This record gives sequence, structure tokens and C-alpha cells, in this order.
Amino acid sequence: MPPFSGLMLDDGSRSKKPYKWQRVLLKVSGEALAGDHTENIDPKITMAIAREVASVTKLGVEVAIVVGGGNIFRGASWAGCSGLDRSSADYIGMMATVMNAIFLQATMESIGIPTRVQTAFRISEVAEPYIRRRAIRHLEKGRVVIFAAGTGNPFFTTDTAAALRCAEINAEVVLKATNVDGVYDADPKHNPDARILETVSYNEVISRDLSVMDMTAVTLCQENNIPVVVFNLQNPGNIAKAIVGEKVGTFIGCTRNQGRNVESALDQERSLVNEW
Repeated sequence: MPPFSGLMLDDGSRSKKPYKWQRVLLKVSGEALAGDHTENIDPKITMAIAREVASVTKLGVEVAIVVGGGNIFRGASWAGCSGLDRSSADYIGMMATVMNAIFLQATMESIGIPTRVQTAFRISEVAEPYIRRRAIRHLEKGRVVIFAAGTGNPFFTTDTAAALRCAEINAEVVLKATNVDGVYDADPKHNPDARILETVSYNEVISRDLSVMDMTAVTLCQENNIPVVVFNLQNPGNIAKAIVGEKVGTFIGCTRNQGRNVESALDQERSLVNEW
């Protein structure tokens, strides 16, 4: 692993680098954990995440993580195969997220980050059950909390779980780490002229059906005034930059006046972003 030089600073430098968020929810997709896809999980990716999270927890930022399971099993893709119903497929996918969470926990603790895994359904031999107040207490004590098993219910994605847990633990932002640089105005795989959007409103995400998060997650964030930052996990330093509030990827903002039209809402959110 190349040395991380993003935020591992001396004490004098730290005091000069203010950070925006005090408590954040980092959403890591299963596909991102797979790295080059030669194995289900790439240890270099988990170690990079652990090192960057370590650098910001030393600044006093409280970090919770929601992990996906698409690198091992994606329920929506397998539903209907060999008689597998959607609910059963989703439960298998939830267990895949637990596997990722335990792997990530082990990586973090190997470099000295106290970490707890909480699951939406009980697997008491390997993880704590999700208890909101206990999760908040762990964060207050400087521990990283990894939420696994999604919401514990089929038909809901881990994006929705990230939005839900963010609201429950009073985190200030959802940081969505993916394999792309941010949100584009078109699919970059099919349109070479697609351009990345630095800021976008929730209304625009919904009206233009931008592929960011599922609509349940978007609506939940919008209703609870939770901003989302979408950025590329593969770029070294991006996680730490996003956590401390530096501009990276795409900022999806919440508006103060949801009844306004899309353009005025976007203008408001851009002005909020410029206040970083």
C-alpha cells in the first residue's frame, strides 16, 4: 500500500484544518470492496478504508459505516432463480453484508481502531444486535460502528439502510463511496459526453431519475434534510477528504424550501455548498 498522505498531519497542522462533519455515515458498496474483482473482497481496499477512517477518527470525527453485499450476493439479481423468491434472496444478501462487515472490522482492529459490528437481525455469536442508543454510545466513545444486514427487511436496499441509520443516529451526512467519480447527467458507459455534476438537488435526482440511490433512500434523506456526497472510493484520500467536508465528488443537498421549483432549489443548495 502506498503511504497515505491525506490527513495524517502533525498536531500543528491539524489545528489549521477545520472539518465540517462531527458524525458521518459512510456507505461502502459491496462492488467497491471487490476491487479488481479477482476475489470477493480485496484486502487492499479494506485496508485503505481502515487507514483513512483511522486518520479522521484521530481528529475526533465519529464514523459509522453501512456495507453492501453485492460483491458476494445480490438478492434482486438472484430472485426467481431455481424457485428462489425475492424475500429469501434478500435475506441471503443481508447475510453477505455481515460477512463484509466482519472482514472490515478485522481489518480496522488490526491497525488499532476499536470497532463494533451491529446487525439488523440477531447473530449474537459474531456481532451485536442493532440498538440505537448503544450505537450512539459507541460513537461517542470513539469507536467505529459498522451496520450490517441492511434494514433487516427484504425489498429494501443497503442505500435505504444507510439513510435510515444516518437519521437514527443523528449523523450529519451520508457519504456514498462507489466506483465512479460522482453523479453524471447521463450514463458515462453509454454516453462519452456525459459530464459530472458538482452539486445536484434531490428534486433533480428524482425528476431526472439519476442513478444515485434508490428512490426510497433519496426520499428518506430529503425528508430528514440529510445531504449525500457521492465519490470514488478508488482514489486515495477521497474517504478522508469526504469525511472532513472537503469538496469531492458530487454533493446532493437538501433544500430549505422544498416547495420551490427545481432550479431555485438547486441554486440554494449550490450556495450552501460554497459555504464549506
